[in-house]
Amino acid sequence: MSAQFGISSRPAGNDRPQGHPPVKSGRIGVLIVNLGTPEATDYWSMRRYLKEFLSDRRVIEVSRLIWWPLLNGIILTTRPARKGRDYDTIWNKERNEGPLKTITRAQSEKLAARLASSGKIMVDWAMRYGHPSIASRMESLQKDGCERILLVPLYPQYAAATSATVCDTAFDALKTMRWQPTLRVAAPWFDEPAYIQALAASVRENLAAHDFEPEVILASFHGIPQEYFDKGDPYYCHCAKTTRLLREALGLDQNKLIMTFQSRFGRAEWIKPYTDHTIRDLAKSGRKKIAVITPGFVADCLETIEEIGIENRDIFLEHGGEKFARVDCLNDSDAGMNVITDIVQRELKGWCDL
Repeated sequence: MSAQFGISSRPAGNDRPQGHPPVKSGRIGVLIVNLGTPEATDYWSMRRYLKEFLSDRRVIEVSRLIWWPLLNGIILTTRPARKGRDYDTIWNKERNEGPLKTITRAQSEKLAARLASSGKIMVDWAMRYGHPSIASRMESLQKDGCERILLVPLYPQYAAATSATVCDTAFDALKTMRWQPTLRVAAPWFDEPAYIQALAASVRENLAAHDFEPEVILASFHGIPQEYFDKGDPYYCHCAKTTRLLREALGLDQNKLIMTFQSRFGRAEWIKPYTDHTIRDLAKSGRKKIAVITPGFVADCLETIEEIGIENRDIFLEHGGEKFARVDCLNDSDAGMNVITDIVQRELKGWCDL
């Protein structure tokens, strides 16, 4: 079609065939994507969100013959109400949304401001599960003239259940487009110096604000089933390298900064050590003061605020611990935005010099 009309990009000016509608062109889109959040905390909102999330074959690799009856018969009957109560404890009442949505929007707005000098970059945000969807934001960017889109899964460490499913969904969206924008996917940044330096600075700053020095610091990452690791998922290794580099940046040894994994689901074995078990055992062994950081999350959410800050704090105190600190994620802080900006600038090379 391009050869027939003598065009190599979107038709514009004198190159536009007679009757061709006007179109925008020449822009570059940056789409940051996080996991997702329900639209509300009531039963049906939670059920819709959980169904989309737990129906993803990247997340749950169990045979559908086994999984569908379990999901639709038990999990989606009992889990929505319980998780809704958990979300209620962290819900942004002012905006009537989960904190993950609030923070991701802010990250998008601040990133757009930082890249505004280019004159041709558009920044948007999406959620893998829930709204706004990846497909809707890709379509919006394309209509606004973005012929190239940089997709940024907001996961420092790659996992099939997070990074890969973002890519799957983005490419599914491309399948529906007649005129596809060129798509580039940002690589994970688990060992990027800017990320490690930001984490180290955040730990120092957050802990300095408390009235105690932790005897042990846990670096708690979201877990994955052991089976996924056995199949070749690099996630554990990415987390291990992040933890090692963070130890070096903070001048700590393996006994002072411990890598653990949280958020297990179901009865299968997950990668270890488990965060809740480690916290319980530390308290039982006489440790009175600990802190927990969550380097695998770029924004605070249910898993960091409620699971770590409430559930695991209670476990520590119930078993003899006395002082517990949860270190905030980088969120949309200057340090956090420096990391995201650094990654985007790295990945846009060849498309746009910033």
